[in-house]
Amino acid sequence: MSSGTETAATDRLAALLAEHASLESELADPAVHADPARARRLGRRYAQLAPVVETARTLDTVRADLAAARELAAEDASFAAEAESLEQRVPELEERLRSLLVPGDPDDDKDVILEIKAGEGGAESALFAGDLLRMYLRYAERRGWSAEVIDAVDAELGGFKDVSVAIKSRTAEGIWSRLKFEGGVHRVQRVPVTESQGRIHTSAAGVLVLPEAEEVDVTVDPNDLRIDVFRSSGPGGQSVNTTDSAVRITHLPTGIVVSCQNEKSQLQNRESALRILRSRLLAAAREEAATAASDARRSQVRTVDRSERVRTYNFPENRISDHRVGFKAHNLDQVLDGELDPVIDALTRARTAELLAAGS
Repeated sequence: MSSGTETAATDRLAALLAEHASLESELADPAVHADPARARRLGRRYAQLAPVVETARTLDTVRADLAAARELAAEDASFAAEAESLEQRVPELEERLRSLLVPGDPDDDKDVILEIKAGEGGAESALFAGDLLRMYLRYAERRGWSAEVIDAVDAELGGFKDVSVAIKSRTAEGIWSRLKFEGGVHRVQRVPVTESQGRIHTSAAGVLVLPEAEEVDVTVDPNDLRIDVFRSSGPGGQSVNTTDSAVRITHLPTGIVVSCQNEKSQLQNRESALRILRSRLLAAAREEAATAASDARRSQVRTVDRSERVRTYNFPENRISDHRVGFKAHNLDQVLDGELDPVIDALTRARTAELLAAGS
């Protein structure tokens, strides 16, 4: 690491330690907790900084212990082994701290809205979209997150043409930090239930992951919105289909259109549509501000085309392959049941390595 990089890392560590101390002071103030949303934001950031502070403090302790052990070893050989053990710990802790000091994504502590869209493959693609939804719902359950389907367009033979789900953390854990690499085209290879000859087909579904924007993140001017209401369609029941409860919101400056019809109440559908709209506007603003090389969403869905795949789910071989990092595992059944951590960990490590290489 160059001296300039070392200086930058030292300055960043000092800034993060100061921020952690400031947050600790704020969270000790009862007045802060009168505003639950603010307390939650501060708590998340505090928890996010905890590994940095803990590692830095441990490194300082080990370095001090090493200096003392070396002094004692000069007089008493029995301390030599302890000094050697501490010498091995120092570079390990330094590397861990270096990784933790890599500038994080500003959205890492946010909840997400995840959208799954059927693409090429017709009915089979819609069924696969349903499989992906179940996978993410099971993963959320395993992590202790809450998940709420906020809009869904069902397909005739099962599955979904389009489905949106809001995933929230019940703790300080940021969901975007775990799910941000899920965006992209997911390809499935299997024998469809509609296939009479037993041939393997390939189809695709697109996943779009958006950090959920809070009102403080994005200001939406009501004058910029065109809101249309219409009669819901699909398996919503008679009470849904007999009233104009579905809502379509068009954001006039950007042309972004969001429709929601999952709820029976027009007001509920309006709120759900606004949640999705705010998140799409936040994602658009972040993409515009980021360069193509550093944009974490560069692999998100553009067109649901099988050739743009980020991951393949091969049923005959029970294999999952993530093409961005060369990850392969033959436990597809377990992955579809929500065991996503190994592939997400591989993607996270690759991104951290990329950032470390860029800063060295």
